[in-house]
Amino acid sequence: MSLMPDISELLARARADLRMGVPIVLAGEGAAILALSTETLTEQRLADLRAVANTPIVAITARRTATLKAHAYDGDLARVIMPADADVNWVQAVADPADDLKAPMKGPLRTERGGDANLHRTALKLAKAARLLPAVVAVPVADPAAFAAQNGLTMIDHQLAKRHLEDRNPLAAVVSARLPMQVSEAGRLHVFRPEDGGEEHYSIEIGRALRDKPVLARLHSACFTGDLLGSLKCDCGPQLRAAMAQMGAEGAGVLLYLNQEGRGIGLANKMRAYSLQDQGFDTVEANHRLGFEDDERDFRLGSDILKSLGFSSVRLLTNNPAKIAMMEKTGISVVERVPLKVGKTAHNAGYLATKATKSGHLL
Repeated sequence: MSLMPDISELLARARADLRMGVPIVLAGEGAAILALSTETLTEQRLADLRAVANTPIVAITARRTATLKAHAYDGDLARVIMPADADVNWVQAVADPADDLKAPMKGPLRTERGGDANLHRTALKLAKAARLLPAVVAVPVADPAAFAAQNGLTMIDHQLAKRHLEDRNPLAAVVSARLPMQVSEAGRLHVFRPEDGGEEHYSIEIGRALRDKPVLARLHSACFTGDLLGSLKCDCGPQLRAAMAQMGAEGAGVLLYLNQEGRGIGLANKMRAYSLQDQGFDTVEANHRLGFEDDERDFRLGSDILKSLGFSSVRLLTNNPAKIAMMEKTGISVVERVPLKVGKTAHNAGYLATKATKSGHLL
């Protein structure tokens, strides 16, 4: 009998640790680092890191590095060398663009040119998965297993984590139940849970959808501000309601409600992006300044759920060609793209224009 957690469970523990400001140990390839999220860093933790190694590194993505006009010698990330007198405020100013326009000069920043950045790359992926800003403070450690055990820290094997983070996490059906709705009294809600303990995703079956014919379907990413609050900054709420209404009118459909708020960066980071938009940046520019890519969502989740429900072909309600491409690539045939052009307001005209020009949406 073994009660030891597997790599999936250890990564879930590591994400929780980073969110709480607890360091984690990443080990592999003859090296190891102690890593902390910059977002939850405290002066005491920073002092503790300096007690382990004199010169901590702030790892940030190449997107954030470009904003700071530093050199990303590692390609997709940069390892910024902390000055000896740098405090938590300095670290968080490097990671968080909130005050970039007030204090644009943070450098010149020195970045590491040699050595292996793979452990830092994995730490950044974990910060993203934890819905934190993609930035970590790290120092090297010797004898990582003993160090982690002595300090009660979670230790992650880099090679095991790398394979796990690159693959999508399997979804397991948890429960389904009848759910009468305004658009159709014949409704059913299916709940799916990833094995790594991440956010659950939902499939709302409207009417009686036949499995041997293309089903009217929509992949809808959760939008707390648009779906629940009626935000005028996006078209998400109107798209959600229009899709469900069309499914109800046609008598059948499947809405996949994926918990990938803010194009996959989480609600807190989405609000950070909104704040940057108030400073004059568009959606894509705001994401890049935060250190994220244009879109961090994984549409393969929708394909997995459709297959598990017995569907193999869809009429996809979308304006986003990327969703169509991913469905086709993962074995779901898209026999028709059904446009969904609703929700344009004076507040989101620029947002929609950016979706069309920079993200290729068919508007």
